Amino acid sequence: MNSRLPTAAPFHLEATVRVLQRRPSSHEVWDAGRYLRVFTTQEGPVLTAVENRGSLDAPDVRLSFLTGAPSAGTQRSIEQIVGKMLGLSVDPAPLHAAGVRLRSLRPTALALRGMRPPRFATLFDTFGNVVPYQQLSLDAGAAIVGRLVERFGERVLHGDKSFAAFPTANAIADARLPALLACGLSRSKAESLRYLARAVATGEIGADDIEPLATSQAIDKLVELPGIGPWSAALVLLRGFGRLEVFPPGDSGAMRSLTSLLQLRTPESLAAVIDRFGEHRGYLYLCGLGASLLAKGLIHRAGTA
Repeated sequence: MNSRLPTAAPFHLEATVRVLQRRPSSHEVWDAGRYLRVFTTQEGPVLTAVENRGSLDAPDVRLSFLTGAPSAGTQRSIEQIVGKMLGLSVDPAPLHAAGVRLRSLRPTALALRGMRPPRFATLFDTFGNVVPYQQLSLDAGAAIVGRLVERFGERVLHGDKSFAAFPTANAIADARLPALLACGLSRSKAESLRYLARAVATGEIGADDIEPLATSQAIDKLVELPGIGPWSAALVLLRGFGRLEVFPPGDSGAMRSLTSLLQLRTPESLAAVIDRFGEHRGYLYLCGLGASLLAKGLIHRAGTA
């Protein structure tokens, strides 16, 4: 069974999924032109696939349910989550215009044409994809997240392959500290992640508590949580809530890559470029990540996608 997910053209599914992943992963799978993801529902885990049966300039985005027989309500819920994750309701025109205005970014913006700002599926998914990366490289953070998925994620079989879901808040809330440490988390990160999992699982904090707040208020609320500083709070808002006006402060990796990409002489000169992007500065951050994935051959340029 499958359903159509409307979106405006252009839409670059591969670029969107790869930037969502940051690094190839075991739970956000890009395989042969399809995005595979297990969603944990009250009816059990459901393996889904998203593909663009049209083209970049005439997208025909389809969501298929590969395992189980989810109810109509569960299907609608997953459709809404997938639409949010892939930014299907986001107007691509102003993002593209912001990218091509800057001469040094124009080749990257053209290569990523149709990329939407992706978001993590839930609030806990967001915490779980931010805390492990604190003060680490993308490769090191991705390795830790991969071990968390393997240890705590529910699994489903499809054909001869096994697919894992991202761990639920309840799974991490109930985890013993040594098991989290064995995944590569430091003690402080393990304690913070387990606290955040318990806060989400008990309803102490939820997306509805953050969504209505202005960005500055949301950051203030998030930094009150254990293990969440200004960088993490900004990344939660950008990657979890689609706040494109946010550029995570002090992200040395992003600043180095963008300084090189934009052919700037010093990292300090990047601040002026970030300011020029205004309400789209978070898209600049995502373009920097997209550029590194283009260089690794993980994203096909828009003209060849």
